Amino acid sequence: MEQPYAIEMLNITKRFPGIIANDNITLQLRKGEIHALLGENGAGKSTLMSVLFGLYQPEEGIIKKYGKQVNIKDPNDANALGIGMVHQHFKLVECFTVLDNIIMGVEPCKFGFLRKDEARKKVLELSEKYGLKVDPDALVEDITVGMQQRTEILKMLYRENEILIFDEPTAVLTPQEIDELMQIMKGLAAEGKSILFISHKLNEIMSVADRCTVLRKGKYIGTVNIADTTKEELSRMMVGRDVEFTVHKDAAKPGEPVLHVENLCVASKTHKHDAVHNVSFDVREGEIVCIAGIDGNGQTELVYGLTGLEPVKSGKVVFKDENITSAPIRRRSVMGMSHIPEDRHKHGLVLDYSLEDNLVLQRYFEPEFVNKAGFLKRGAIRQYATRLIEQFDVRSGQGSVTTARSMSGGNQQKAIIAREMDKETSLLIAVQPTRGLDVGAIEYIHKQIVAQRDKGKAVLLVSLELDEVMALSDRILVMYEGEIVGELDPKTTSVQELGLYMAGAKREEVKK
Repeated sequence: MEQPYAIEMLNITKRFPGIIANDNITLQLRKGEIHALLGENGAGKSTLMSVLFGLYQPEEGIIKKYGKQVNIKDPNDANALGIGMVHQHFKLVECFTVLDNIIMGVEPCKFGFLRKDEARKKVLELSEKYGLKVDPDALVEDITVGMQQRTEILKMLYRENEILIFDEPTAVLTPQEIDELMQIMKGLAAEGKSILFISHKLNEIMSVADRCTVLRKGKYIGTVNIADTTKEELSRMMVGRDVEFTVHKDAAKPGEPVLHVENLCVASKTHKHDAVHNVSFDVREGEIVCIAGIDGNGQTELVYGLTGLEPVKSGKVVFKDENITSAPIRRRSVMGMSHIPEDRHKHGLVLDYSLEDNLVLQRYFEPEFVNKAGFLKRGAIRQYATRLIEQFDVRSGQGSVTTARSMSGGNQQKAIIAREMDKETSLLIAVQPTRGLDVGAIEYIHKQIVAQRDKGKAVLLVSLELDEVMALSDRILVMYEGEIVGELDPKTTSVQELGLYMAGAKREEVKK
């Protein structure tokens, strides 16, 4: 007799105001398999997984575990059934330590006293076993996004869940960490755990998944065996058309320097050494300069220093011949600096504002959007927002009045990109701009970044995606332990050489 499915989601329908997020979807997960869930931004993938994890209740449909119907009213029910989830936007308490976050809700106690030593031992054993390096005593607010990701995975493993949901798990990881995570997932599946894996990255799905279910605009398109399909076929199922995977661009024609960084040092929040140490470089008009490096080597702090999110310790930042080292953020913005931030929730959006208010966050005080009495021109704001929503294909249930929090992560990202690229800017600082976007959206955003360059704008790209670095950049600067250790030409270097610089195995004296 055929073994029953580990999880069956049968005819699931979930509605929100103005949108059917899941429209009669059936998903079947076998024991010990890695099952990928693929779809465009806003296709309903995260919603479907949130139904399985008890965060949402479906209007129609049932869930079975090993052939028996189950009722999952909340995440506690899901955990009791052995279902764990790593969310796309991490569910961590920022002022708690990594250890406290991992054990929260299942704290080991004896005679009413917390036994943290036992928990620490178990967490360190798990982190060693699965190669998920974390500092258990670090505060979550002080650690990198990659480390937060590892904390979420350890939280799930600590609870010994047997059905594991990974919602965009590689969106914030470096190429090396992604390879490690793929091996971890394969190891977990070999141990008999069943994995649901949401991803937009076709290469990852092809390398790690056994089967793949595709959703499009809330509807079920089909389930395929990975061994019997191709990347192109999956992208066609997902987007409904052929997708161009290569970036076409002419040679750069760099002009005058727009951004000049000299001997910049930025302090670290987590240790006594500087996060950015003595960094100098220029970004010229009409070129894309990419900062490459493994997450946690100072890229985040460098961007914070350039954009005014953190004070710099020493050195100077010159933008369009003006020293802006200590300038406030609005001054930089008004001068023509655009910033697509790494953390879209912390620095990119006001989540409880409407989409239209988020799209004019940096321009609401301009005459186009405010009258002489200081009142906002709501009609003009809505018209502007509607244009950007159409141009950048930002999908939301209620159009421009949708609350930003209720949108999918990929569509939140598209909203930020639309706002930052539509401004009159001289410099675009783009940090992980395609994180969490599907192949169709990535194709469009890459074209937009190249178009910004071709208009004569300076582009500083910070990316952990090696393919993106090689495809888009005109010059590559590699950061390792807070310093620039190499300047490479993407036309003459290889991914392997780039990897050596990123790992600190190779370095050169960069020409100042």
